[in-house]
Amino acid sequence: MIIQFTKRSLQPGITVFEIIGSINAGPECAKLEREVVAKIAAGETRVIFDMAGVTHADSAAIGALVKCLTKLKKAGGALRIASAQPMIAYSLQLTKVDKLIEMFASVDEAASGFGGPGHSAAP
Repeated sequence: MIIQFTKRSLQPGITVFEIIGSINAGPECAKLEREVVAKIAAGETRVIFDMAGVTHADSAAIGALVKCLTKLKKAGGALRIASAQPMIAYSLQLTKVDKLIEMFASVDEAASGFGGPGHSAAP
């Protein structure tokens, strides 16, 4: 299945990308990065990837996630991952990406305490 995105604003300044399908090397990774760049250009730098519908993510996809994080951080924002399927979460843990990008069980948990640029949630 080709990757599909549904974008919605959860709160002012927080965008949720609901991602459905497989994220593989090539067009899917490029599309993911383009979508994030467009959000940054629109001044929306707090992004949550809702990955409940992601069925597969290869190593290029993991690299694309890190690139998206880097772009968002340079713009003063942040990236969070919500609802990753067990195999996706395992891949992110195995590659230590879970140490770079905060992961949450749900979109609501990811949005909780997601303050403005430079704002960090309470421990």
